[in-house]
Order: sequence, then structure tokens, then C-alpha cells
Amino acid sequence: MILTFLSLSILHLVFVLFIILLPSVLWIFALIDILKSNFKDSTNKIIWVLIVLLLPVLGSILYFIFGGQQKTN
Repeated sequence: MILTFLSLSILHLVFVLFIILLPSVLWIFALIDILKSNFKDSTNKIIWVLIVLLLPVLGSILYFIFGGQQKTN
């Protein structure tokens, strides 16, 4: 019974970490990076903010893959 309780707690921890916490951190980091960065075209910043706000996890992943190419140095 105690072992079942401990394994259930570990499953909850893994669930919270990978399903809730990591995507939230990724989303916040993407938004901060977008807002602090300069883009070649000013509309790209607005588009990326909208994409990340409307599709939090997928938008953040897409931003880190494709958004860096659109930023100025």
C-alpha cells in the first residue's frame, strides 16, 4: 500500500513537471525573448506574439525553430 502511494506521487510529480511546468516555462521564455528582440520586419514581432499566445506550446517550439532566423543581430 505504501509503495503504491509513493509510485502514485512520483507519477503526479512527473505529470506536473512534463505536462504543466515545462510547457509553461517554454511559453514564458518564448514571449520574453520575442518582446526583447529586434526583428528585421516590425510585423514579424506582432505575428510571433500572436502565434505564441494562440498556440502556446506549438507556437513556442515554432518560434525557437524559425523565429531566430528573422531577428536582427
